[in-house]
Amino acid sequence: MIKTRFAPSPTGLLHVGNIRTALHNWMLAKQSGGQFLLRIDDTDAQRSKEEYVDAIRVDLAWLGLVPDGEERQSDRLAIYDAAFDALKAAGRVYPAYETAQELDLKRKIQLGRGKPPIYDRAALEMTEAEQAAKQAEGIEPHWRFKLDHDEMITWDDGVRGPQKFDPVTLSDPVIRRADGSWLYMLPSAVDDMDMGITHVLRGEDHVSNTAVQIQMFTALHAAQFTAAQNAAKPHPNFAHEALLVGKEGKLSKRLGSLGMDAFRDAGLEPMALVSLLARLGTSQPVEAHDDVATLLESFDLGTFGRAPAKFDEADLERLNTAIVHQLDYDVVADRLPEGMGADAWHAIRPNLEKIGDAAEWWRLVTGPIDAPEFSDEDRAYLGHAAEALAWGDDPWRMLTGALKESTGRKGKALFLPLRQALTGQDHGPDMGELLPLIGEDAVRARLASAAA
Repeated sequence: MIKTRFAPSPTGLLHVGNIRTALHNWMLAKQSGGQFLLRIDDTDAQRSKEEYVDAIRVDLAWLGLVPDGEERQSDRLAIYDAAFDALKAAGRVYPAYETAQELDLKRKIQLGRGKPPIYDRAALEMTEAEQAAKQAEGIEPHWRFKLDHDEMITWDDGVRGPQKFDPVTLSDPVIRRADGSWLYMLPSAVDDMDMGITHVLRGEDHVSNTAVQIQMFTALHAAQFTAAQNAAKPHPNFAHEALLVGKEGKLSKRLGSLGMDAFRDAGLEPMALVSLLARLGTSQPVEAHDDVATLLESFDLGTFGRAPAKFDEADLERLNTAIVHQLDYDVVADRLPEGMGADAWHAIRPNLEKIGDAAEWWRLVTGPIDAPEFSDEDRAYLGHAAEALAWGDDPWRMLTGALKESTGRKGKALFLPLRQALTGQDHGPDMGELLPLIGEDAVRARLASAAA
């Protein structure tokens, strides 16, 4: 069974890039009847906030991405300690004492010499006496994972195809700070193994992290770490999708930090965002869907491209309008103005970009309206219309037919003054559907008022 996870850090609100990752992991699992887990990566106690945990849950629920389970890394610290001890006993982690300033200087020197700025493993050369001297000075070490330089790191990426990394070109990653707190790498690998995650789908900025973590998975397996033995194989299947960019290049700071609450406040439908992000960056057409089933059926990592995926708010608004035009009355009834029934929804729906706009169009029915000033000729025409009005199954066709015959008017001259007098607008819902909603008395009164 496919099991995926979405692992946000609760240090801020989710943005479109986060949501795209969550959506694709949810789709990958649900397409085959698998499981999708939410893992709150909250090991950074200072920056993690409970309000962001709650916001993550609200955002996923709004989009229909309901997890099959939830875990929190802050509840699993003892498991990470055990994994760390197992790797330490196996000689795969080591202490390092360089300060941030010293490391930055080393990188600058390497770059100046035209070399890649990777860690030089100087800490491995320290004697026990030198380490003891550092401890005596009150300097606590941070801890690095020791990469195995003897084997190439390879995997078959679900999007990028065969991948190959020479570990010599990678830095031994810091996995634990001097204060004992964890960085991302080791807890993530431990959790993926312990929770039985079969597929990890994430952004291409994690490719080098994956290379490092594959060695962590292998080392944990070799060290007989208890949690790691729950995995059917040393590491999950990996896929790395292209990152989002804006229509003019790099994703703008505003869009890159735009939370789901901003989309909700703007009145956008969740399926508009799902429709866009589900296929953004793939070879499949981006189309409006008011149900996720079709998107699930066609989801295929093989359609994902390597080029950056362009996020454009205009596309989102276009999809939102198309989805609103597909929605049945029963789906939106509780979001419409009081008194607005199925016939009114059918009449007004083609003019909406967002459901929240329905109130303004409904005012054309309930009134009052602001009709424009008319010429003497048009006022006379509207007065004649008030007298000619007859009510039946199709009062608009009856009225315009009678006026066309009696006045000789046609086209814009026939229809526009009537629309303006009855709605105060130059365009809008189909008048044939609108007149029965307004009612005979109100229609006659509006025509007479415009003629006065």
